Amino acid sequence: MDFDLSTDQQALADLADQIFGDLASTDRVAEVEATDDRFDRSLWMALAEAGLVGVALPERDGGLGLGMVEASLVLEQQGRRVAPVPLLAVTELGAWAIAAHGSDAQRARWLEGVTQGSRILTGAWTDPAGADHSQPLTGVADGAGWRVSGTKVAVPAAGVAEAVVVPVDTDGHRVAVVPLDAEGLTVTLAETTSREIQGTLEFDHVAVGPDDLLEGDGDEITRSVLDRALVGTCAMVLGCCEEALAMAAAHVSEREQFGRPLSTNQGVALQAADAAIDTDGIRVTLQQAAWRLDNGLDISQAVPTAKWWAAEAGQRVVLTTQHLHGGTGADISHPAHRYFLWVLQLADSLGGAGTQLARLGSTIADGAS
Repeated sequence: MDFDLSTDQQALADLADQIFGDLASTDRVAEVEATDDRFDRSLWMALAEAGLVGVALPERDGGLGLGMVEASLVLEQQGRRVAPVPLLAVTELGAWAIAAHGSDAQRARWLEGVTQGSRILTGAWTDPAGADHSQPLTGVADGAGWRVSGTKVAVPAAGVAEAVVVPVDTDGHRVAVVPLDAEGLTVTLAETTSREIQGTLEFDHVAVGPDDLLEGDGDEITRSVLDRALVGTCAMVLGCCEEALAMAAAHVSEREQFGRPLSTNQGVALQAADAAIDTDGIRVTLQQAAWRLDNGLDISQAVPTAKWWAAEAGQRVVLTTQHLHGGTGADISHPAHRYFLWVLQLADSLGGAGTQLARLGSTIADGAS
């Protein structure tokens, strides 16, 4: 594959870099982190006006109709600025499934306003066990519909979203769109490692009707959503690592010890070089997974490989960059610490390194049998 970006892709990346760079300064991120919902609405509207919220959504639904490669370029820039906006939640965990598998009526009902930034959607795919697969909510027949019950955890943007896309067990495994103010649905919010607000959703006999179900097999939709979200997570990890490494390089070049910059010490240079190699590994495996996904190729090994690299190498990178900052890196108010927290959370999101390695091993073993 060709890892060079096309002219249009580079222009998209530059646009995202400009918007995030201008509006997600260190001071602005800290300001938003002090709010109750941790949601930078000004930045969100700027992204929507530039078309970046709908980068991977179809043109018929107001999006740009581009692929996962382009979506990853935008998410990478979000990671570089650790910007508090629900981009992955809305685009990959929520709206994409409706755009790909929803009826005309469902798309008209739920996707209107998403690309303009006025409607927030999310997805509830993670179970209390925390595995990378998602068990559907249990459904009991009730007239023409069902009453579903169960628990979903670590739901991003749960405090600001209007509806959630969630797997349900009705007439087989399906996926439903459920308003977050539905009777019987309780949302409990909590601060996470990265200082993001996520929710635990308790479904207690929540009504789901035939019109709430997306078309298609729920297991296939779930796997597709999770693969896209895993690739998007890798993109944010890449952005975090790139910026953390750039900050560390600037610090050790300016900081002097015994009359010379820290960067001239061999031990420092070797640590930085290892971090740069790890970052390149994240980039290459991410780009391969996104490219294969866009081209309809087998991604059964590419996606877990990318997520394993992002989880393992990503944590090594931010640990190194924090260490190279010395005492300031351990200061929780220092920007370097924020990148450390983000990567720690992203590394385990939707299944950490061990989970991805197990999935990869099973795929290889199945292919050899």
